[in-house]
Amino acid sequence: MQTIRWRLAAFYGVALTATIVAFGGALYVERRSSLLRDEEAQLRERIAFELDVNRRYIEDYSRSSRRVVTAVSAIGDLMSYELVPEVNAYLDGISDHLFLMDPAGRLLYVSRAARNLDPEALNLVRRTMLRQPIVRRVGTLQLDSAGAPYHFVIDTLQMPARAELRVILVAAQPSGDTSAASALLLSMLLVAPVILIGSSLLGYWLGGQALKPLQGMIREVEAIQDGRSLHRRLAVPPGTDELAQLGNTLNAMLGRIERSFVALRRFTADASHELKTPLMVLRAGVERSLTHPDAPEDVVRTLDETLRQVNDMTELVTNLLTLARSDEGRSSLVLVEADLRGLLSELAETAEILGEEHGVVVRVELPDAPLMAAVEPGRIRQLVMNLLTNAVKYTPRGGAVEVLLASEGPNAIIQVKDTGIGIATGDLAHVFERFWRADPARSRTGDRPGVGLGLAIVKWIVDAHGGTIDVQSRPGRGTTFKVTLPLSDSGSETPEESTDA
Repeated sequence: MQTIRWRLAAFYGVALTATIVAFGGALYVERRSSLLRDEEAQLRERIAFELDVNRRYIEDYSRSSRRVVTAVSAIGDLMSYELVPEVNAYLDGISDHLFLMDPAGRLLYVSRAARNLDPEALNLVRRTMLRQPIVRRVGTLQLDSAGAPYHFVIDTLQMPARAELRVILVAAQPSGDTSAASALLLSMLLVAPVILIGSSLLGYWLGGQALKPLQGMIREVEAIQDGRSLHRRLAVPPGTDELAQLGNTLNAMLGRIERSFVALRRFTADASHELKTPLMVLRAGVERSLTHPDAPEDVVRTLDETLRQVNDMTELVTNLLTLARSDEGRSSLVLVEADLRGLLSELAETAEILGEEHGVVVRVELPDAPLMAAVEPGRIRQLVMNLLTNAVKYTPRGGAVEVLLASEGPNAIIQVKDTGIGIATGDLAHVFERFWRADPARSRTGDRPGVGLGLAIVKWIVDAHGGTIDVQSRPGRGTTFKVTLPLSDSGSETPEESTDA
């Protein structure tokens, strides 16, 4: 659940980051382009205004009957002209590039800012000013190979007919200042982490709210751990979204599984019950045949083997019937106040006989004081005998099995230890499963017969008494089963009835 929640928050953060980056990039580009367009428009207005001011000055100066241009030298038949000092000083005060051309196509004036241009750039300006017809127009000139193009405005001077000036051109280069866009980008970069962190936390919270019904479903499914809980159903959130569809699908699946389990349990219980009578008749017939005085020896051996198989089958059917009834809740316990020490002492002699048959030493250690508990004596005997039989079965000859009874706080502890072949670590989690056997070689026809129901019944008995069972084992070092059962409270009444398994 946490993984999905964090994943949703991460996806939300990544999507938001991509959105902010795309939006911020587009906003920066648009803002930068807008600034450049605004600057170019303002630049064109400024140079147009600059041209008009200087043109009017020159035209007004010329109308006052004064000459604007004066000859300064002569080289052969060619005269060299320049602006009169008063006009030259006035024009030198402007900051833009200003050019004046006479009717012969000569540049009579180049402003102070334009005097650093290379000859190729000046030639380009001259060709632009010579272009006919000369009317007021705007355009761009690449006067600097490394910089932005210059914007220019060109117009004709309204001078007397024989005046020395005819064309004026004012040009200026945009600064390309995009500091405002850069400041906006920096602000977005500073604010973006705060937005992302806040949005990610919000996305994490929203993801938790959206997945809250799923968390409830998970808890419900975790509570359905065995066949007795299959009647429970998941709480389906209102609506028709994906979570509601999932809840309905799981409920339908649980319904089908419950019906299958009920049918299987009923069949197992009915079949086990129906098999008990014919098995009893069969065992009685075999036993009667064995006692016949005229029975041949080979027939006796066959009947003896048949009786053993019938007894094994009877035990299997009994165990199946016990488990089937416990699964259906029909197997109840009748609890009485009993001394566990007395119950185990009754089994001591049986345990010793069982050990002698297999060449195993069986020791039973009991405490001096009685241990009173509300139990069903028959089931406790069955529990201990199943553990004891299992321990003797898997302990080689010459080994030992110990049955210990002790108290530990409010609980009684029953331990069955053996020095047998042990159980692999990976198999410990499965020892209480029905029909499970760790060693495939342990078949019903082998040296250690059985079908794997004894420990399953032990687990049911322990659970029915409100206790716990643990197992510890190492291959070749033996196995220890530890059963914990609650002791009776000295001030409580003796229970008369038990509850369902």
